[in-house]
Amino acid sequence: MKAKLAAIRHWAVQTARLCCGVPDYDVYVKHLRDHHPDRPVPSYKEFFRERQIARYKGTGGRCC
Repeated sequence: MKAKLAAIRHWAVQTARLCCGVPDYDVYVKHLRDHHPDRPVPSYKEFFRERQIARYKGTGGRCC
């Protein structure tokens, strides 16, 4: 039961972040490691700031 509640919480948090325009950091890190191994992985703070700039300054945000 505890694992099920944790999974529901994770899903709810991820959904809320996506609705606000903030992608999942863990998914982003996996993408970087799989597709761009030469690029450094930013900290969560750097990642969050980059997403804010991309969303509110109109600079895009997709690499692929």
